[in-house]
Amino acid sequence: MEIQEGNFKAVLVTTGRKSGKEHSVEARAVFYDGKFYFSRRNSNSDWLKNALHNPNVKIIYQGKLIEGTASLVNDQGLCKKISHIKYNDKRSEETRIVLQVILCE
Repeated sequence: MEIQEGNFKAVLVTTGRKSGKEHSVEARAVFYDGKFYFSRRNSNSDWLKNALHNPNVKIIYQGKLIEGTASLVNDQGLCKKISHIKYNDKRSEETRIVLQVILCE
C-alpha cells in the first residue's frame, strides 16, 4: 500500500491500559518518512496513555488495517516538523507531544 506524505484522518486503535480492550479514536495523523505520527498539546488523552502502556497499535487508513509499534518522539526538531505538516495555522508553532508509529513488516 502506497501512502502519500501529508496529513489526513485515520483511526488509531490502542489496547486499554486498564480494561485490556481495544479502543478506537479517529484523529488527524501525519505520514512522514515512512512512519505515522499522532500528536497532542498535552498528555491527558487515553489513546496516548494506552499507546505508551502497550505500544502495539493498529491504524485504519483508507479501509486498510496497519499494525505498528508506538513510541514518543524526543527529537524536538522532528516534533516541530510534524506540527508544520499537520497544521497550517498558529497551532503549528505550539509545543506538542508526538507519538510515532513504526509500521510492522
